Amino acid sequence: MNSHQAPSTRRRVVFVTHTAQVSGAELVMLQLVRCALDEGRAVAVACPDGPLRSRLPAEVDILAIPLLGPQGERGLAKTTTLARLAADWLRTGRILRTELHGREDAVIVNSLFALPAVAVARIPGAVWLVHDTLSSAKQRGIVRLSRRGITRAVAVSEPTARPPRQLGLDVTVAHLGVEVPDFTVAPAVAATPVIGMMGALTPWKGHRVLLDAVSRIPGVRLEIAGAPFPGDEPYAEELRRRASEPDLDGRVVFLGRVEPLPTLRTWDVAVSASTSPEAGPLVALEAMSVGVPVVGTDHGGTSVLLRDGAGLLVPPGDPAALAAALHRMLTDDDLRRSVRETARRRVEDNHDRTTTVPRMLEELLRG
Repeated sequence: MNSHQAPSTRRRVVFVTHTAQVSGAELVMLQLVRCALDEGRAVAVACPDGPLRSRLPAEVDILAIPLLGPQGERGLAKTTTLARLAADWLRTGRILRTELHGREDAVIVNSLFALPAVAVARIPGAVWLVHDTLSSAKQRGIVRLSRRGITRAVAVSEPTARPPRQLGLDVTVAHLGVEVPDFTVAPAVAATPVIGMMGALTPWKGHRVLLDAVSRIPGVRLEIAGAPFPGDEPYAEELRRRASEPDLDGRVVFLGRVEPLPTLRTWDVAVSASTSPEAGPLVALEAMSVGVPVVGTDHGGTSVLLRDGAGLLVPPGDPAALAAALHRMLTDDDLRRSVRETARRRVEDNHDRTTTVPRMLEELLRG
């Protein structure tokens, strides 16, 4: 708990997350935290030590818990990961049980790897906010392990809702939202077109595929925004080595962490190249909101966001198809105009956070 705050006896909204890194799921949680505070609710966040804590408003109670997910272990270290996770889930379950005992807090589990700890804590009425489109046996196994601790679930897209439904959970859908600025970028393509990708430097985001695709398109520049998760530093170095090879040398820039909108406004095309299905990439919505056309992989929530002319969809892991779609988006003026208009309208109609965030919070808190 924040040291300057006295313990609250008010019913709180308590978010539980496995990480203190800040990526899409945590950004959505931060939107919900601010919305709950604006509604006059008391809020607590159970999370490990790390960057997320500095992003939380001062009014939020912080419940300190261990890191509950993998830490990029490689080689022999991977064999000890499950034992460590099991111990940390048990420890966190005890912490939560002690902190929440005798209260009637509303508990929202913001990440897959936090589910077992909440199950151990035996918290009545816990709701899972589903950010992961379950695509592996490991993910499904964690849900099965934690089933008794989940009252119901709220997924951020229809594709994300289907796997937990198949596992027997009661799942509803509440859409993601972003700010809808009162401007859009200029429609013309720059003399040297800029293709951009924003997100954590982690393998399933598909940076390798994008680099191979861009190597097939002469005369374009690629900007990669984001930083590696702990343990993914070797992957980031691999990307830099690939970018220095002759077919890409001098055409790729790694930006590190950036503010999304100012960066997106300088791009001619934004890419979501994930090789595993995403629930609904926020950066795609942000690009759509300012009129930057998006090329994305055809699975998970990305398929829903970009369907029916709001972007171009390509098979995951296919650099040739991605290169062809990028070239088309950069050279077909009629296509760009149509995509920009359709995408902006979709965000205005379905993903304006001034309406989606209160609706999502309401769905999470309903009895």
